[in-house]
Amino acid sequence: MRRLLAASTTAVIAAALAVGAAFGIVALLDAAPEQPNVPLITYDTASPRP
Repeated sequence: MRRLLAASTTAVIAAALAVGAAFGIVALLDAAPEQPNVPLITYDTASPRP
């Protein structure tokens, strides 16, 4: 019975650590740096030639 309790406790702790690590990784990937909203390509939008 003691081994079963130790094994189940270890499994629960490992699962909790895995979930915590997953949430941490997702939080790090979601934190995008601030980037300027400047287009790399611009097109001339003047009136068309007659």
